[in-house]
Amino acid sequence: MRLIFSRKGFDSSAGKSPSPIVDGVPISLPIPTKHRSETTYREAGLGQLVEDTTKGRIRADDLCHEDPVFCRGRWAFGQTGKAQSHLANNGVGVGDVFIFFGLFASQDGCDRHHRIFGYLRIDEIRRIGPLPGKSDHPTGFVRRHPHTIGEWNDNNTLYLGAGAKARSAHPSLRLTKDGSLPSIWSVPAWLKEAGLTYHGNLARWLNQGELQVAARGQEFVSNVGDQEDPRKWLCALQAAVEGNECEL
Repeated sequence: MRLIFSRKGFDSSAGKSPSPIVDGVPISLPIPTKHRSETTYREAGLGQLVEDTTKGRIRADDLCHEDPVFCRGRWAFGQTGKAQSHLANNGVGVGDVFIFFGLFASQDGCDRHHRIFGYLRIDEIRRIGPLPGKSDHPTGFVRRHPHTIGEWNDNNTLYLGAGAKARSAHPSLRLTKDGSLPSIWSVPAWLKEAGLTYHGNLARWLNQGELQVAARGQEFVSNVGDQEDPRKWLCALQAAVEGNECEL
C-alpha cells in the first residue's frame, strides 16, 4: 500500500491565504482559476466564505478549480503533467490512499498550520487524456469536474474512490508541530523508515518525530507495503476524519 500526502486548496501562493476553520470544521477552499472550470465559488456553496476569507479579493462569482470533489461519500481527484508522472512513476494504483492536506488557520487568520481534511482510497483510475469531454465526467458528481473540461496534458488522469471529509478539526489531523512554522511537521517514526518522496535529504528529518516539509511538490508518496504501524496510523486517521472509532 502507498500513502500519498496530497497538498490541496488555498495557501500563500494559490489563494494567498489559508483555508479557514469554521465552527470547528476545516473547510478547504479550492484555488481560483480563469479557465477549465464551470463552477463558481457560489455554486460550490463557498461564495460568502471566500469573500470573507479574502476580504473581497476573490468574489463569490469567480471561477474555482474544485478538485478534489467530494459527493455522497466519494471523491474525484484529477492530476496531470509532472505531478501525474510522479504518481505513475511511484506506482500509485488501486487500493492506495490519498491523504488530502492544506494550509489552514482560524477565521481570524491566526495559527497557520498544515492539516489533513480528508482521504480517498482509490478504487478506479481513469486516464482520460488531453481532450476530455462531458462523457468523461464521473457519474454521481453534481458539478462538472475541471479535468473533464478543456485541454490538458496527455497524461490527464482521474482518481476515484470512497473516503470522507473531516467533520472536525481533530487534534490528530494537525500535521504542523505546535508552535512551529507550518512546514515543520510532527510525524510517526515509521514514516522516516518507509521513506517519502521529495524528502530523501536526511537533513529534512530533524529531531526525532519532526520533518521539514518540502515547499514544492503536490504529492508526497510513501510506500508502506504491509507494515502494521502505518496501517494502525491510517485507521486512526480515518476514524478522526469520520468521527468514529478505529476498527482494524
